[in-house]
Amino acid sequence: MANSPQAKKRARQNEARFQVNKARRSRIRTFLRKVEEAITSGDKDAASAALRDAQPELMRGVTKGVFHKNTVARKMSRLSARVKAIG
Repeated sequence: MANSPQAKKRARQNEARFQVNKARRSRIRTFLRKVEEAITSGDKDAASAALRDAQPELMRGVTKGVFHKNTVARKMSRLSARVKAIG
């Protein structure tokens, strides 16, 4: 357990950042789930719209340090390829 005032403050800051990052990660996962559902339903218009909505959230996750940029690039690439493949 933290004993010094600096360590106590750092523990508080870590918990606050953890809560913010957890909410952001959950929000991004929700956007990704909507894209996945649209892809499985086979509706190309809905899937492309969901992907367009998800892209800014994913990039925001990169700038906020929640996800690595290559991870997000890989996810977006794979999702866009799947949306494009919908007949």
